[in-house]
Amino acid sequence: MKKLLLASVAGGLLAGAAGAEEIKMGISLGLTGPLESISPAMQKGAELAMKEVSDSGKLLDGSTVTPVVADNTCTDAAASVAAVTRLVTAEGVKGVMGGMCSGETIASLEQVGVPQGVVMISPSATSPALSTIDDKGFFFRTSPSDARQGEVMADIVLERGIKSVAVTYTNNDYGKGLADSFAAAYKAKGGAVTVVSAHDDGKADYSAEVAALAAAGGDALVVAGYADQGGSGVIQGSLDTGAFETFVLPDGMVNNVLVEKFGTQLETSFGQNPSAEGEGHDKFAELAKAAGFDGTSAYAGESYDASALMLLAMQAAKSSDPKVYKDKVMEVANAPGEKIYPGELAKGLELLAAGTDIDYVGATSVELVEPGESAGVYREVDFKGGKLNVVGFR
Repeated sequence: MKKLLLASVAGGLLAGAAGAEEIKMGISLGLTGPLESISPAMQKGAELAMKEVSDSGKLLDGSTVTPVVADNTCTDAAASVAAVTRLVTAEGVKGVMGGMCSGETIASLEQVGVPQGVVMISPSATSPALSTIDDKGFFFRTSPSDARQGEVMADIVLERGIKSVAVTYTNNDYGKGLADSFAAAYKAKGGAVTVVSAHDDGKADYSAEVAALAAAGGDALVVAGYADQGGSGVIQGSLDTGAFETFVLPDGMVNNVLVEKFGTQLETSFGQNPSAEGEGHDKFAELAKAAGFDGTSAYAGESYDASALMLLAMQAAKSSDPKVYKDKVMEVANAPGEKIYPGELAKGLELLAAGTDIDYVGATSVELVEPGESAGVYREVDFKGGKLNVVGFR
């Protein structure tokens, strides 16, 4: 009888542990490429949420979370597809925090994420094309569409008294989508666009592009590009020739790399990038500082939120199967429910396990609208005094 009782107890213990698993989570970022300077903080933001959940021991009967990182290069679609394929087929990840840039995100989503049935949540792919893609419910993003950024940028430019602009954009899905969105909004609000032209990244000289932009004229130059790549090249060429002295800089350009390169030469320049203010933002910044990275770096908060949403959705669905938990992402992201901030993921897991609704606020005031993307809060910045300064939020 004693042996039978011991066997029963052991069986019960094994049954209680049966739900625990090692959950691998993919991180697909441009660790090399035009945005490599902001990738480290994004990676650390994503890993911070995964560690917080794993250390809590409260996810799916004590499951652990292991990050698996892949370099998608940000601009090479084939490299991104290969990277995400490895994450899904070789590593067996249950979700992917990424991609990073719009074109490679579209490619990896269409060729891997949707066919393989794996949830992808991008912190930074902003092309309007991602709003209409047939994602079968597997794709979300914690950054807003550039359709929204174009409107915000148009308002900021006009409020600063700039009545005409030339526009140059990096020759990819992100650049063209943002340039078209801005130009349409700016013209609709009464501004004049003198030219909209593409530039390629990776060139040593942008004098031809700058000459064409200067010939078209304008009170300022909108540079919808990358701070680590052609965007900076166009600015350098413009400053060298005196073609433009005021630059309008959207999210791909809002980076301390510009301060390091140009200092006080950007005195009259300004721009915006997705960000947020308030309790969630401040709590994340504190957590990031303690973890040894800058939580105010572009898209770091969005990366934390992307990872957190997938893990909370698993808890809500009682399953790490992306085909199951995808239907819970919007539910945990939005009201009604108890608000959950950075550093409170264990609390969120406990509430969900008890069947209580949560409203994940996170680092970026998360509120997802259909088809699963951020409604969007933007940080307006300028570069007065050779520094990157926050002007306000809108």
